[in-house]
Amino acid sequence: MRRGLVCALLLVASNPGVRAEPDPFAALRFLLGDWLAVNTPAGEAGAFTFKLAVQDRVIVRTNEARYAATAERPAARHDDLMVIYSENAALKADYFDNEGHVIRYLVEARAPDVVTFVSDPGAREPRYRLTYRREPDGTLAGSFEVAAPGSPDAFTPYLAWKARKR
Repeated sequence: MRRGLVCALLLVASNPGVRAEPDPFAALRFLLGDWLAVNTPAGEAGAFTFKLAVQDRVIVRTNEARYAATAERPAARHDDLMVIYSENAALKADYFDNEGHVIRYLVEARAPDVVTFVSDPGAREPRYRLTYRREPDGTLAGSFEVAAPGSPDAFTPYLAWKARKR
């Protein structure tokens, strides 16, 4: 069976009439790498990584944010994982964090160096929008917005950040 697969791959590679599968992550490749949050408020720090995995079939983002203790709250850490994948010619992402949140996103790359993750609207759940934009200076600007149930397109800012590749 393995020999047959190798032969099929050689046939596809040597046959100019057979088209190679397009890269579903082409518009997201600017995200790949290790990123460090910059210009954070005092006592806050964060970093995240986007990397290809599963033989380049998914992009995995791992993220951590650390918050120093203040008079109002103890020190805290937030960790999350997002897996971006192609399914039926659509880009999707599944998000999980240490607080028990699970968010399923559709991924839209409508402009060069901009990608938006938008969750489906729900009658009882907030709707989320996560956007990354590569700035002219090479930094990555991120924003996270929330829309209340019943107002699925009325997004309001929740978090914003900038990061630089390490």
